[in-house]
Amino acid sequence: MKHPVRPDDFDAVIHERVRLAIVAALAARPQMGFTELKAALGVTDGNLSAHARALEEAGYVAVSKTFHERRPHTALSLTRSGRAAFQRYLQALRRVVEQGAGPDPEPGPSPAPR
Repeated sequence: MKHPVRPDDFDAVIHERVRLAIVAALAARPQMGFTELKAALGVTDGNLSAHARALEEAGYVAVSKTFHERRPHTALSLTRSGRAAFQRYLQALRRVVEQGAGPDPEPGPSPAPR
């Protein structure tokens, strides 16, 4: 059996539910606009901004600010470090699932229904 999953196996920066949703969304696409990400996650401007800042400070997300047709446009993308951290996080989750499933039951007759 592999070592049991420990709390330290989970990246505390990613583990928070909104940050996990941000990283998961960005892992599926090369880049997302702030407004698009906000709508996809169903969070407020302030909430997304605060969590994006935490991910940016950890080096997991890059934020670029440009202008598109004279309007500000903020885009977020997952950094190489962020992608690696997310992969480690997924590995820890896979171990949780494997351990939770327990050993395969021994073959034999199924228990009778009640």
